[in-house]
Order: sequence, then C-alpha cells, then structure tokens
Amino acid sequence: MRDGLIAVVGDKDSVLAFKAIGVDVFPVSDEEEAKERVHALARTHSVIFVTEQVAIWAEMYLKRYKARAYPVVVPIPSAEGGMGLGVSGIRANVEKAIGADILFNKEDKQ
Repeated sequence: MRDGLIAVVGDKDSVLAFKAIGVDVFPVSDEEEAKERVHALARTHSVIFVTEQVAIWAEMYLKRYKARAYPVVVPIPSAEGGMGLGVSGIRANVEKAIGADILFNKEDKQ
C-alpha cells in the first residue's frame, strides 16, 4: 500500500542528508543490495530517489517501473557528482513524447 511515501537509496554519504527532511533513507554499498532495496521499496513507496550509481545497478527494475504509474523513480547525483543520467532521461522522454529534442538540441557554433 502506498501512502505518498518517499525514499532515497544510495551510498551513505549521498543519502543521509535526506533524513533531515523526513525522507526514508536507505544506504546501500553494493549492486545486489541496491537491487533488492529498490525492488522492495517499489511495493511500498510512491517516489524513490536513487543515486545515479544505484540507477545503473538497478537498471533492469527501473525499466520495468517506467511503464507504471508508481513508483516514480528519480535519479539524482551522488555526493561525488553527477554522471548525466537525469538529464539524459529527460531528453529521452521529451523526444519520445514529441518526436524531437527541443530542450537540449544545441547547434555547434565552431
């Protein structure tokens, strides 16, 4: 049952700050733990923020959840910085929705 619960999954340094705002925090340290945690949270939480490393590790599950209304899974940068997964996901969704990259299409001016 989902009651608008929000969770964040990632390395300890990246996720502990979310505890201060009342988000359910789940630090993980390896791929198997990340996959299991994301899969379990998908049954109970409406929104799951995952660090980009967790998004890579749990890619199989995230593709499955993309076709569903819940949970909404949002990749976020880790404490070490971002890899661009969030922006690339937005770009892909915009292209799929309207058939063109209108947000990020920049012409090279060389």
